[in-house]
Amino acid sequence: MTIPGTGPTGSGHATLLRGGTVVDGSDSPGWQGDVLLAGERIVSVAAPGRTSPDLLAGLRALGPIDEIDCTGLVVAPGFIDVHTHDDSAAIEKADMLPKISQGVTTVIVGNCGISLAPMVTDTPPAPLSLLGRGQFRHATMRAYAEAVNAARPAVNVAALLGHTALRMRHMAVLDRAANAAERAAMAADMQEAMDAGALGLSSGVFYEEAFAADVDELVAVASVAARNGGVYATHIRDELAGILPALQEAALTARQSGLPLVISHHKCAGPANWGRTRETLPLIEALARGQEIAMDVYPYTAGSTVLREDLVDGIIDILITGSQPHPEVGGRYLANIAAEWGVTQQEAARRLKPGNACYFQMREDDVQRVMAHPLSMIGSDGLPNDERPHPRLWGAFPRVLASYWREKGLLRLEEAVHKMTGLSAARFRIDGRGLLKAGHMADVVVFDPLRVKDGATFEQPRQFSEGIERVWVNGVLSYTAEGRATGARAGRFVKRAMTAG
Repeated sequence: MTIPGTGPTGSGHATLLRGGTVVDGSDSPGWQGDVLLAGERIVSVAAPGRTSPDLLAGLRALGPIDEIDCTGLVVAPGFIDVHTHDDSAAIEKADMLPKISQGVTTVIVGNCGISLAPMVTDTPPAPLSLLGRGQFRHATMRAYAEAVNAARPAVNVAALLGHTALRMRHMAVLDRAANAAERAAMAADMQEAMDAGALGLSSGVFYEEAFAADVDELVAVASVAARNGGVYATHIRDELAGILPALQEAALTARQSGLPLVISHHKCAGPANWGRTRETLPLIEALARGQEIAMDVYPYTAGSTVLREDLVDGIIDILITGSQPHPEVGGRYLANIAAEWGVTQQEAARRLKPGNACYFQMREDDVQRVMAHPLSMIGSDGLPNDERPHPRLWGAFPRVLASYWREKGLLRLEEAVHKMTGLSAARFRIDGRGLLKAGHMADVVVFDPLRVKDGATFEQPRQFSEGIERVWVNGVLSYTAEGRATGARAGRFVKRAMTAG
C-alpha cells in the first residue's frame, strides 16, 4: 500500500494524535478528533477512533505508529508568521528557537522592502542592517533559497523580494525616483525572484532610502510579481498624520500592478493619531470592495525599528535595544539617557545612531480593533539581530492566544488560529499548509489552551512561552515542552502556490 508522504521523500514514520480539539485553521468550529501524520504529510483527520483501519494497517506494515493522547489539548496547523525579518537568522541561527518555541512552523521573510537578495555587501546600511551584516552575499533569490536549504532551518522559509534592496543594488543615489533603466534592472531581478519561487514584492517607502520612490517605480517592479501570481506587501509611507493618503497610495500601487495588497503591521502611530483606526479600518474596507486587501498586526503597543530622531517626540517612551557607538545603554530608555547627558532626546538619539529602539507609539484600543478585524493576520515583526529584541520575537503568537482569546475574549479560538494559519497561507499563496487537511504538509502544533502564554517581556525578552506542547515541521517532531528543541531541523525554502512544498 502506498501512503502519501512516505517513500523516497518521506520517512515512513507515523504519528497518531488522539482525542484533541481539532482547530483546523479554516475558522470552522473546533471538534474532537484524531489527526494522523505519516512521513511529511497529514494523511487523515477523523472523528475519534474513526481513522481508516486499512490506512492504519498499511502504516503499521511500514513501522510502529507513535500514539499521543491529546485529550484537553488543541491540535492546530503550525503557525505562519507572515511578517518577519528572519532572513539571515534562518541561515545563521538555524535552530530558529524563538519561532519554533511559539508553534511557528513557517516564516515569511523579506518584509518592509528589506531582503538579503539581491544585495551583496559587507557593510549594509540602514534599514538593511536590521538583518545583520554577515549574510548579504546572495545575488539572486535562487541563491538565497539554496542557502536556506543548505542551512536546514528548523522552520520553513518563504520569501518576498525587498524593493529597498533593489534600489540599493541598482541606484547610486536614493533621493529620487528610479529612471527607466533602473526600473528595468529592478524588474529583471523581480522576475528572477519569482522564477525562484518568491511570494512577491515588499516595499518600505516609510524609510528614507525608499521614500523618493513614486508609484510608477513601484508599479514597474510590482507588475512583474503580478504576472507571476505574487502579492505586494508594504510598510506604508506614513503611519502617523498622513496615514490615510499613505493607505490610498498603497492601494493604488497594488491596483495598478494587478496585485493583492498586504498592509504591513497596520497601526496608528503617535499620540495625535490614537483612535484613528476608526478612520483607517473603514477606508481599508471600502478599498477592499474593489481589490484584494489584507493586513498583519502584532499584539503589542510598541513597535521596533532603527533609531530615528524624527520618531522622537518627547512624549512616547523609547527603549533603546542597541547602539553601535554606545552599546552600554541597551535596555535603557531614551528619556533617561538624555537627562543623564543633559541634552534633548533628539540629540541623544543622534548620538546613539546607528542603533535600534522600541517605540511605545500605539494605544491598546487601536491594536484591538485591528486584531479583531476579519482582514488581519498575525505577524511578529521581530528583529532577531537586536541585542535586546522586542518581546514579540519570542512571544507574539502565544500572546494572541493568551491575551486576545482567553483573557479578553476579543477573538474566538478558531478565529485566532485562522489568523495565524489558514488565512495567512491563502493571502500569501502558500499551498499545502495552514490547514489540518489530508494531503497537506504535516506542520502541526499541539498546545494547552488553558496554559498557553507568552513569557517574553521588555525587561527579559528572550523567554520561552508556556503551553506549546509539541511542534512538527514537515512531519518531523521538532519541539516539545519537556525537552524544548529536539535538534531536528526539517524546514525548507517554500515556494508560492503551485510550487509549494
